[in-house]
Amino acid sequence: MIKVPTLDGINPEEKRKEIQTYFQYCYKRYESLFNIVKHEQAYFNKADPLRHPIIFYYGHTATFFINKFKLAKMIDTRINPHLESIFAVGVDEMSWDDLNQKHYTWPTLKETQDYRNKVYTLVNEVIATLPLELPITQDSPWWVVMMGIEHENIHLETSSVLIRQLPFNDIQEDKNWLECNIFDKVSENVLLPVPAGTVSLGKHKDAKLFGWDNEYGEHQVHIPEFKAAKYLTSNAEYLAFVTDKGYENDIFWCTEGKAWKAYTDARNPLFWHKKETGFYLRTLSREIPLPLTWPVEVNHLEAAAFCKWKSMKENTKITLPTEDEYVRLRDESGVMTYLEWSAKEENIANINLERYASSVPVNTYKHGKFYDIIGNVWQWSRTPIYPFEGFKVHPIYDDFTVPTFDGKHNLINGGSWVSCGNLATQNSRYGFRRHFYQHAGFRYVQSNYEENIVTNIYNTDTVISQYCHFGWGENTLGVENYPATCARLALEYMKDKPKRKALDIGCAIGRSTFELARGFDTVIGVDFSARFVQEAQVLKENAVLRYTMPTEGELENFHEVNLSKFDLDNERTKVSFWQADACNLKPIYKDFDLIFGGNLIDRLYDPKKFLESVGERLSDKGILILTSPYTWQEESTPKEKWIGGYKKDGENVSTLQGLEEILGKEFTLLDTQNIPFVIQETARKHQYTIAHMTVWQKK
Repeated sequence: MIKVPTLDGINPEEKRKEIQTYFQYCYKRYESLFNIVKHEQAYFNKADPLRHPIIFYYGHTATFFINKFKLAKMIDTRINPHLESIFAVGVDEMSWDDLNQKHYTWPTLKETQDYRNKVYTLVNEVIATLPLELPITQDSPWWVVMMGIEHENIHLETSSVLIRQLPFNDIQEDKNWLECNIFDKVSENVLLPVPAGTVSLGKHKDAKLFGWDNEYGEHQVHIPEFKAAKYLTSNAEYLAFVTDKGYENDIFWCTEGKAWKAYTDARNPLFWHKKETGFYLRTLSREIPLPLTWPVEVNHLEAAAFCKWKSMKENTKITLPTEDEYVRLRDESGVMTYLEWSAKEENIANINLERYASSVPVNTYKHGKFYDIIGNVWQWSRTPIYPFEGFKVHPIYDDFTVPTFDGKHNLINGGSWVSCGNLATQNSRYGFRRHFYQHAGFRYVQSNYEENIVTNIYNTDTVISQYCHFGWGENTLGVENYPATCARLALEYMKDKPKRKALDIGCAIGRSTFELARGFDTVIGVDFSARFVQEAQVLKENAVLRYTMPTEGELENFHEVNLSKFDLDNERTKVSFWQADACNLKPIYKDFDLIFGGNLIDRLYDPKKFLESVGERLSDKGILILTSPYTWQEESTPKEKWIGGYKKDGENVSTLQGLEEILGKEFTLLDTQNIPFVIQETARKHQYTIAHMTVWQKK
C-alpha cells in the first residue's frame, strides 16, 4: 500500500517520481470509489439533504488542484472556468453555502470525467517540470501539490460516507471495495487504568510529513490518571442503549442533541436499518445483519447520550475523552507512529485501506493493553477544535480550519479504515459538526479531568481584526468610515432607479453590504476569503461581533460591533454572504441593479476578465461602482494583467484609461471622485490612503 512521501531527501528527482506516483495512485483511487455508483442519474441525487449531489464531489477534488495552482501562480490558464466555478466550494453546513439546486446546472458525467482527465494530465505535467528543492517547505509550490493530493484523500473518506447513504438502486458492488466478513464473538468491554502523564501536541515546521495548518504550533498539558475502555464501543454495547429506549428518553440528551433528534426523528444510528428480523447494517454497497462485534458508528450527540446513559446506569462519570486524554492513551499504548508502521510490511491497524472497505471486530488489532487506538473508526472527543499556540493559516488555503474554530466542531481522533495519507498520521486534526456522520464511533473514559480550552469570543487574528476595525471601527484621524461612505454614495447615485438587488464584491466583513441594504431589497456580499465571510455571517446571525486590536507591543483593546448601534439590525434579513472568486463567479450572480467593487480591481489576479464579464450580471441601465487606490502589486496581479499603472510605447497608461478602454463599449462613465480611508495597525500607526471611485451605467 502506498504511503505519504516525506518532505525531505537527498535526491530531488527521486522525490519528484515518488510524489508523482503518490498523486497518480491517490487520484485514480478516488475515481475507483465511484465505481460503486451504478448509473449516471445517481450522481445527481442527494445522498444527504445538507450536501451537494455526488457529481459535485467527483469534480471538486480536480478543481481544487486548478484553483490552488492558479492562486499559487503555478499555472497561467484555467482548464474550464465554468466548471471550476461550479465545483469550487464545498459544504460544511455553514449558512452561507448555497444549496438551492435552482442555482446549479450540473455538467454531465462525461463532461466531468473529461475534465478530470485534463486535470490529471496537467498536474502530471506540473509535477514533471516544476523545479524541486529539498526539503519541501510550506512556501514551496510543491507544498501546494501535496495539499491537492491530501485534499483528495479527505474527500475519499467523506465521499465514501455519502455513497454509503445512496439508495440501493443507485449502487453496485465492486471487487476493490468489499467489506470484512469476520464477525467473531462479542468481547466484554472493561475500563483499564491510564497512568498520569504529560502530553505534547503540535508539529514543528520542519516535520517530515505534510500537515494542515491546525497541526502546527505547541500545546502541552499534564493529564491526571483516568480509565479508558479497552475496546471501541461495539454495536452490541450500543444496542443495549437503543433497546433501553435511549433515543426516546430526553434525559440522556443535551439541548443540541434533542433538537437534532426532533429534526431527524432518529431512533437508532444512521447506518442501522430495522427490519422484522432485527437490525441490519448498511455498508458501502450492501446491507448485512448487524455485526455486533464491529464498532458502532454514530455522531457526537449520540455518543455523548450513550455516555450519559451509562453514567446513570453505573452511577459513575462516563464521558468521551478530550483530545489530550486520547493522546495520553495513545502514548501509553505504544502504538507506532505513521513513519514507523508505514515502514513495516505487517498490517498493524484497520486503516489506510490496508485490509477491508469496512470496519472489523473491535478485538482484532491490539495496541498495548487496548485495541484500535488507531484505525477501524474515528473516535469522537469532547474537545472543540481550537488552534495551538503559534497557529498560522497557509495563504493558499486560509479557510481550511479557521471556519471550524467556532465551538461547534469537535475533534475526531485515530482515523478509520478509509483514512489515507495525512488522515492516517498521528498528528492529523479534523473537526466536524457534532451532528455530522463520518466513519466515526467512540471510546468512553471514566474521568474527572476538566479541559482548559476556551473558545475565544474575540477574534485576535491580525488581518481579520484590521478589517473588522476598518469596516466597523470609529472614525480615525477625522476620516469618515470608508465602506459606509461608499455605500451612502452608491445609494445616492441610484436615485430613483430600481433598487431590487445589489452585489457587493469583495465585501470583507460586510459593512458596505449592510449599508447598501438600507436602500435595497436584497444585497449579496461575496468575498474570496472565507474567513472574512465567516465574520460577516456572525454579524448577520448574532448582530454582534467581537475582536481585538493591538495598541502597543503586547497590549490590545477589545471591541464589540453591535448592529443595533448602527441602526442596521433590520437589514440582517436582507443580506446574505457567500464565498466566491470575482474572476470566476458562478452564473447565479446576475440581474443586479447595482454592483459595487470596493478596493477590488488592483487585488484581482485577472481584473480584465472580471471587467469584461461584469456587464452581463447587471440589469438594463444598471450601475457599476468601483473604488481602488490603484496600488498595483505583482504578488496580487501579474504585471501583464495590470490594466493601468505602466508605460506603453513610452506613454503612461493610467488605470482610469484602462477602465475606459475595457468598459467603454458597454458602459457610460457617469462620475469620478476621490474617497480617503484609513487602516489602523496600532493605536499610533495608521495607513492613510485615497481611493478613486468611478461610477458606470450600463448602456
